[in-house]
Amino acid sequence: MELTITILLFLVGIVLIIKGGDYFVDAASWMAEVSGIPKVIVGATVVSLATTLPEMIVSVIAAVDGKVDMAVGNAIGSVTANIGLIMAISLIFMPAVIDRKDYVPKSVLMFCASLVIVASGRAGNIGLFLSGVLVILFALFLIENIRSAQNSVNKNPAALKAAEYTAAVSAPAPKTGTEKSVVMINIVKFIVGAAGIVVGANLLVNNGSELARYIGISERIIGVTLVAVGTSLPELVTTITAIAKKQSSLSIGNILGANIIDLTLILPVSMICAGKPLPIAASSASLDFPACLLVCSIAVFPMMITSRFKRWQGFALLAVYAVYLVLTCTA
Repeated sequence: MELTITILLFLVGIVLIIKGGDYFVDAASWMAEVSGIPKVIVGATVVSLATTLPEMIVSVIAAVDGKVDMAVGNAIGSVTANIGLIMAISLIFMPAVIDRKDYVPKSVLMFCASLVIVASGRAGNIGLFLSGVLVILFALFLIENIRSAQNSVNKNPAALKAAEYTAAVSAPAPKTGTEKSVVMINIVKFIVGAAGIVVGANLLVNNGSELARYIGISERIIGVTLVAVGTSLPELVTTITAIAKKQSSLSIGNILGANIIDLTLILPVSMICAGKPLPIAASSASLDFPACLLVCSIAVFPMMITSRFKRWQGFALLAVYAVYLVLTCTA
């Protein structure tokens, strides 16, 4: 009976994080827009940051509670799941021809961040220096995001609609206006969304730890599997929506952006909140981090050469992710 309750609370945590994330992104986007920030900038910064908030809160709470393996596992596992599972699904159903200049800078940043993560595994912890390097990569990502969004709109006014569509698919389109009722609705959404993410993250971390204890596996395994996939569900929903609307570039762009933020921001913030370097388990350094680097390589290097995301990449990514899960659960 106790195990059933633990599983139910774990699932409730996932639901709260997803719905809370929806409300939070909706309200944050509205607040940014009414403040006068151009929509294209809102889509490139506010929405990108807000959609990764669930992973951020889960890892921060886990790190502060001393569940470092789960914090690190969630951050890295989310990236591996985003590419090995979610991007794989997108490429299998919707391979795409792309403009390299739109994707190469973000792809390079994601790969560099993966290399820094692997280096942290070799070092044995995420400390101040490596955290600083990751934050610099995050700043470069924001600058590149804003630059590319502005250039796209300047060169092609129709791109503004595409940028607005990106924000709309990443989150429900917020109501605009400054009427008292609209203001109150969005304030309530912001508060309820933030509360839902925090409460859901607590349920996810605490009951994830209990599940690990019941099953007899490490918190790291729960972090890189159940927690990582659970917090990546918003990206999966975005991908499914993009596939239905035949917007392959939206799906891939959303995943790349989410991965860069996951890699460059979550662990440094978790380290700061924990107040000390985050130790890296040997199993993470030898399996989780190389797996993350491998799926990143499969996703971006063929694209840089051919200017295409091909279907075989999707199958290759899915196969690597399946092998990784088997090795993780049997190690």
